Amino acid sequence: MAVIELTKDNFEETVTNNDFVIVDFWAPWCGPCRSFAPTYEKVSEDHPDVVFAKVNTEVEQEIAGHFQIRSIPTLMIFREKVIIFSQAGALPEGGFRDLVQKAGELDMSEVHQQIAAENA
Repeated sequence: MAVIELTKDNFEETVTNNDFVIVDFWAPWCGPCRSFAPTYEKVSEDHPDVVFAKVNTEVEQEIAGHFQIRSIPTLMIFREKVIIFSQAGALPEGGFRDLVQKAGELDMSEVHQQIAAENA
């Protein structure tokens, strides 16, 4: 699946309707963002079951503000509508691949139980 561009019009729908979404918060002027982009694209090609998306923080300031993005690039991973990872900084390809694999292996029923316990 190709990397998709998220906007305030499709962000919520994308996260709600897909069980596994990885979001790259970036900006055109950001050198590390531009350096990480080819790695992000390359890894996305190996995971057709995962939605890889980008948010241009210059254009979509409302989304960036909502998620309190303070530095870019920032990677955020949603599994079943839950943020399971959020970290600033570009990752090397091997580290990014490991992260995607570990995120996919996470037992979401356990995560949902923990959230329910915290909210009880």
